[in-house]
Amino acid sequence: MQDIVRPIDECRVCGNNDWLDVISFGSTPLAGNLLGARDDPAKEPRFPLDVVVCRKCWLMTLRHVIEPDVLFGHYLYVASDAGSIIRQMRRLVDLCIGRIGLTGDDLVVEFGSNTGAHLELFQQAGMRVLGVDPARNLAEIAAERGPARLVFGRQCLAHIPDIHGVLNGVRALLAPDGLFFVEVPYLVELLANNQFDTIFHEHLSYFSVASLCTLFESHGLRVVDVHTAEVHGGSIVVFAAPATAGYEVQPSVAEMLAEEQRQGIAEERTYREFAERTQRVRTQIRDLVCGLVAEGKSVAGYGAPTKGSALLDACGLGHEQIRFCSDTTTLKQGKVLPGSRVPIWSPEQAGDQVPDYYLLLAWNYAPEIIKKEKSFLDNGGRFIVPIPEPRVISAESIGRWLREGLAADDPSGG
Repeated sequence: MQDIVRPIDECRVCGNNDWLDVISFGSTPLAGNLLGARDDPAKEPRFPLDVVVCRKCWLMTLRHVIEPDVLFGHYLYVASDAGSIIRQMRRLVDLCIGRIGLTGDDLVVEFGSNTGAHLELFQQAGMRVLGVDPARNLAEIAAERGPARLVFGRQCLAHIPDIHGVLNGVRALLAPDGLFFVEVPYLVELLANNQFDTIFHEHLSYFSVASLCTLFESHGLRVVDVHTAEVHGGSIVVFAAPATAGYEVQPSVAEMLAEEQRQGIAEERTYREFAERTQRVRTQIRDLVCGLVAEGKSVAGYGAPTKGSALLDACGLGHEQIRFCSDTTTLKQGKVLPGSRVPIWSPEQAGDQVPDYYLLLAWNYAPEIIKKEKSFLDNGGRFIVPIPEPRVISAESIGRWLREGLAADDPSGG
């Protein structure tokens, strides 16, 4: 086991080793490791899931790192084609083209490009594009194809243990007047909205603007702009450029850093309060679901994202309470969630056994999903939106919930 999992010796951003313990979820299965229906649950590996924060740069991170071959050997992630994700991709393409005046001769490189959907949009706009593995020697790419005017990574930096290695590669690849950006889940949103289900072994780092400034500055990159995005429960897009590139630093950088200070990102109490709220919300979700099942109601999961596995495990819910999860991803169908052993069904199969309640595991797409499934609500079904606190959405309350972004329904959905 020691060869597979190891504790971190120092902060991967600043090298400090003074940690504040935030929360421990105990020993848990790999949330992204979907299993076959006949796999022996006794052989399912579990690993410590403990969260700490660096007292110097305030990077929040997992205390233990699992070997990538084990961590991602069976990890199944397909980039979402949800409307909100596509709109965000297009917004970033337009923003980058406008900011640095990309032309057809320019090279755009994405690390961790998954299906390449974002690069395809740059290609359609006339740029040369290349998707690469973050572990590849990016300096070799520069020698082969020339420097890149734009290098970026979306929703992947948190997965990478050696982020300094990646930044060294970015500097080697980036043109002197080039621009670099990352999109990452935002630590401030995670803490404020009780997004404990986004904490799992595959997510090693939880970034703020401040911690990314520290990271980038150590590689001669200056943060020049920050944008927020609603995707994945709240993300930030942080733009950086070589300090000598001459990009004007936008007011958003100072504004975001000041807001982080107001939110207490560098105060220990912020993390202790998050841990306390997390324990309370975990109990509330479990009590709500178990209470409904005890009343004879049927509950299923909507979506089977990695965070859904993490939520069910954190709340102590399994296939005894959650009959199935409905998911449109063909590669997931027929498998079971790790730990909870909840089977994953296609929407067609789920349509034959419609539950009374859907626990919305893909809660970050809640508005899109609930609008799409209006007929489910009209026929008496109800959604449980678990984050930031569990609330029940019925046909009667959907309008108010969509207007306010929050519905304080009681467990019966009245």
